[in-house]
Amino acid sequence: MTWVSLRGGGIKIKQTKTTIDEVASKAGVSKTTISRYLNGHFEFMSEETRKRIEEVVETLGYRPNNLARGLKSNKSGLIGAIISDITNPFFAIVLKGIGDYCQRKGYQIIIANTDNEPELEKKYIQSLIDNRIEGLIVNSTGQNIDYLLSLQEQGLPIVLTDRALPELKFDTVTSNNFEMTTQTVQYLFDVGFQRVAFFTEETNWSSSRHIRQNAFLHAYQLSKKVDAHDLVYIIDNSNPKSIVDALQRFRLTGETNKQAVMAVNGVTLLNLLQEIRKLNLTMPEDLGVCGYDDMGWATLIPPGITAISQPSYMIGVESAKMLITRIMGKRRKAKPKLLELPSELILRGSTSLLR
Repeated sequence: MTWVSLRGGGIKIKQTKTTIDEVASKAGVSKTTISRYLNGHFEFMSEETRKRIEEVVETLGYRPNNLARGLKSNKSGLIGAIISDITNPFFAIVLKGIGDYCQRKGYQIIIANTDNEPELEKKYIQSLIDNRIEGLIVNSTGQNIDYLLSLQEQGLPIVLTDRALPELKFDTVTSNNFEMTTQTVQYLFDVGFQRVAFFTEETNWSSSRHIRQNAFLHAYQLSKKVDAHDLVYIIDNSNPKSIVDALQRFRLTGETNKQAVMAVNGVTLLNLLQEIRKLNLTMPEDLGVCGYDDMGWATLIPPGITAISQPSYMIGVESAKMLITRIMGKRRKAKPKLLELPSELILRGSTSLLR
């Protein structure tokens, strides 16, 4: 069913949820028959009735409230995990932490990758609910918050992992992004770099990117007392040319060789290093380099890459622990909690510039 309202001269269509009573009335059968159909019990049901119900369900777009049914029924032992980009090694480690803790507590996880697409995120959440998950861990796109809040109000425990909201609406586990970014930029100035650039993808709805960018600007202001917005370079990780162009613009606008670049995450850092190598730049003489996520390859690339090591595994563990605590009812009505786990700056040769 739909209803139309006029606002500001435009037409807005809103959807109202179809009820089982409406389906039964349209199909000319009882609610019990509709319930039997939805549960796959077709005994003593004619083929004609079955087809009629199927057509009505499809026409009305009826979707049973699987969330309410699942919460009232026996426990499923399933937990949903929504990840924005499963190709990012950081999230692979987070998922391992989630999976290991859930397994120890007798739960299994169902994983969905959204590719940072809000529509996919909502679709997968609905699919997970159809599988009667007991709780949900979300690395959110940030554009389905109202939907997530409605699920939480219905009784579904939800935890946000890595990405936080401006207002604390859900239990959230992340790392101390602002503190570590500030500390890293201050370190670069302390060892003698005079200009520092920040390479990032579009922040979009990623709170971690947004917080790190703001921390970079804050740290620059503290150390140099200038506006560093021109030193934030938005690049496209799928387009190497955008990285090369940004590197060349940064280096050409400086009057000193004592320049360094900080990458917003591990994927950006690796792509940045690949283009630096193609340009035959040496580290740290031509360019100091550092960034988020201390991956195994950081020690293999001469002279070693300075990186912020996030507690990725423990972010996953703590996310699962928070969720299962909610599921077990120990904090079901408690206010949302934010847990920021400490990261560590690992110093290597790529930033070992002396004054």
